[in-house]
Amino acid sequence: MDLTRTEVVARKRGVAARFALLAAPVAFFAVFFAYPVAAIVARGLKTDGTWHLGRIGEVLAQSDVRHVLWFTTWQALVSTALTLIVALPGAYVFARFDFPGKHVLRAVVTVPFVLPTVVVGTAFLALVGRGGLLDDLWGVRLDTTVWAILLAHVFFNYAVVVRTVGGLWAQLDPRQEEAARMLGASQLKAWRQVTLPALAPAVAAAALMVFLFTFTSFGVVQILGGPTFSTLEVEIYRQTSEIFDLSTAAVLTLIQFAAVGAILALHAWTVRRRETALRLVDASVTARRPRGAGQWALLGGVLVTVAVLLVLPPAVLVQRSLGAPGFGYYRALTSGDGGVFLVPPIEAIGNSLSYAGAATLIAVVIGGLAAAALTRRDAGRFVRGFDALLMLPLGVSAVTVGFGFLISLDEPPLDLRSSWILVPLAQALVGVPFVVRTMLPVLRAVDVRLREAASVLGASPWRVWREVDLPMVRRALLIAAGFAFAVSLGEFGATVFIARPDNPTLPVAVARLLGRPGDLNYGQAMALSTILMVVCAVALLVLERLRTDRTGEF
Repeated sequence: MDLTRTEVVARKRGVAARFALLAAPVAFFAVFFAYPVAAIVARGLKTDGTWHLGRIGEVLAQSDVRHVLWFTTWQALVSTALTLIVALPGAYVFARFDFPGKHVLRAVVTVPFVLPTVVVGTAFLALVGRGGLLDDLWGVRLDTTVWAILLAHVFFNYAVVVRTVGGLWAQLDPRQEEAARMLGASQLKAWRQVTLPALAPAVAAAALMVFLFTFTSFGVVQILGGPTFSTLEVEIYRQTSEIFDLSTAAVLTLIQFAAVGAILALHAWTVRRRETALRLVDASVTARRPRGAGQWALLGGVLVTVAVLLVLPPAVLVQRSLGAPGFGYYRALTSGDGGVFLVPPIEAIGNSLSYAGAATLIAVVIGGLAAAALTRRDAGRFVRGFDALLMLPLGVSAVTVGFGFLISLDEPPLDLRSSWILVPLAQALVGVPFVVRTMLPVLRAVDVRLREAASVLGASPWRVWREVDLPMVRRALLIAAGFAFAVSLGEFGATVFIARPDNPTLPVAVARLLGRPGDLNYGQAMALSTILMVVCAVALLVLERLRTDRTGEF
């Protein structure tokens, strides 16, 4: 009887701990995500206390809005298809081949994913834009065509397919396909009927994530699309900051919110299928050295693709940043002209690092608490639903969030318009999903009986976390912090609204320089983009040294 009472007490402690863990994440997302988004939607669709929902039909009836919706969907579909076509061979190579320099190449492939979209746009501008490499060599410019946007999206999302599909492919038992071959199936038929069905959930999950990132693309389209091409995100920014038509921006926000919600729901379903439908083996036993001319040719083709698609644009960016004699563009960053900035552009580096550091701390605390709550065995339906809500900041308009901060956090007790913390709070919203997704697999691998035993013996939830979970997840926690730092460093959509003119971040500084004519401004944008790229690449290389196979896909 005493044991039963002890177990009841432990269970009650577990329920209390679950709600305690969720309190801070729920409050954070309610105040700094749901409230600002709801505020800007209400500002656009509500007048004198009356909702004007008919405005939704009026906006959708506009031909230019329908064109934006069509282009947003069309380019996302094409970008996703091109990314799958280009990246699936790379996923196979990383999954099945073992070759010298594989870990370095894996880091090289992943660098584009953590690069800020402003840097990606600037890199392709240096490659295919006015005065770019192709323009100098052959007089070819693609910056006024949709091809520049599509190629930049493939560059950015190549790692999504390689990590998501390749991670599962490496754990599929190759003996199943070999058995089909022994029974008379051709290599193509064996792959189509055995391997492809097993990979389908991972391919679908990767495709949905690529579609999500390209559907909500902002920085790349803003820089490479110019006035010709506009996605929903870019149009929301234009309606908000240039035309000041909040009602149209609110309608577009609701459309994007509905689309993102559907994509995330479908993605969650595919992930559950991937986790429960397969029997996997140790990935270390499936990779081997390439055999035969065909496999070596495939490896060579992937290496050429990586060199041309993933290495060449950043290399051209670096080369363009060195175009002025004596590091002239870099030296120009140390002086302000009083026009683009109130301070020398070089100060954006320190601003970005300090903001990203604060955002990382917030994201790790909030994301860590959320991940801990999501891994508890007694998690209810509300907790599981909150797991899906955590992903929304990756797809909901960052422009809407940024502008929502300005119009909602402007009265006591949350008058933060002049506070430096506003930028890290916006950046942390994007970092939290990465923290959760990185820590969840490791936390779920912790034997629940260890936690239960500690609780039965009288340990408090905090002590259970400190002595049971923390030693096992310390490495994952460091990796989560690294990803949060990298994505916070490059956040642009929300920061462009709330970064003060005397405290610009690196992405905002790059965008402002590109928006002004003149070779000096263009060169300084290339120099700042190079600095931002190097910082992100170094952070990723550190993550690769810490990475384990059980710390998630990204």
